[in-house]
Amino acid sequence: MAFFDTPADAEAAGFRPCKRCRPGAPAAADPDAAALDAACRILDAAEEEPALGELAGRVGLTPARLRRLFQDRLGVTPKGYAKALKARRLARGLKRGATVTEALYDAGYGAPSRAYEAAGERLGMTPSAYARGGQGETIRYATAPCAFGCLLVATTARGLCAVELGAEDAEVAAQLRAHFPKAALEEDSAGLAAVVRAVAAHVEAPRTALDLPLDIRGTAFQEQVWTELKRIPPGETVSYAELARRLGQPGAARAVAGAVAANRLAVVVPCHRVVRGDGGLSGYRWGTARKRALLAAETDGEGDV
Repeated sequence: MAFFDTPADAEAAGFRPCKRCRPGAPAAADPDAAALDAACRILDAAEEEPALGELAGRVGLTPARLRRLFQDRLGVTPKGYAKALKARRLARGLKRGATVTEALYDAGYGAPSRAYEAAGERLGMTPSAYARGGQGETIRYATAPCAFGCLLVATTARGLCAVELGAEDAEVAAQLRAHFPKAALEEDSAGLAAVVRAVAAHVEAPRTALDLPLDIRGTAFQEQVWTELKRIPPGETVSYAELARRLGQPGAARAVAGAVAANRLAVVVPCHRVVRGDGGLSGYRWGTARKRALLAAETDGEGDV
């Protein structure tokens, strides 16, 4: 997923303006969208997060109305939006090579404890570990055969962080290493046996409940998309445009597609249930043939690859 400082920058990169919030349109075209855009700009530029009442007053709305607009159109509260902004600034600062202390204060955190708390929610690791590309993180994994090839399950101390599908052990292990290039990977077939059984059962029979903690690492928007994916019942598909509409952002189909493609938990977060508007399968991280087989297995039981 890509972020831009201004709508003009996004358009220059080939993205179309959102047809719902219409950036750059006169305020009269959609007063609510104009107020929401103004509030987002205030939060984007603020060194310290303004109180909800202050923010609402500056855009001419009541606090309750502004909160409802954020939740209806962006899927988060104003506070949640501000927290995501800070975490993104922190990640950018760390990627630029700033020290952890410099990055967290530049991002707007008043104390290191706040940054480390947010990092656990948004980065999936501490700021120092994120700056090192995952170095210092320990990820345990195990592989097993399943109806769709070779299954790899990986966990951190927080929960399930990756589910990979491939033709053989070496392939899925390489996929895991590519996603966590500097983490310490430990194969633990015995220790993860129960987790692998539970995930394999869910992959082969998606209506089987999976009650495992997840360590999903993504932006606030990606997490919204992944949550919505989990609401699509087995045997059903939706288009990228429909998924964007369900999120209240009908002009964001391209961004939604990017978030779908960033999913690392095959079947557990069922990105295979998203198709093109014409019903075509489109791409799939684990192979279009496997996507076709997964969908066939959910509808008529014919899921052999």
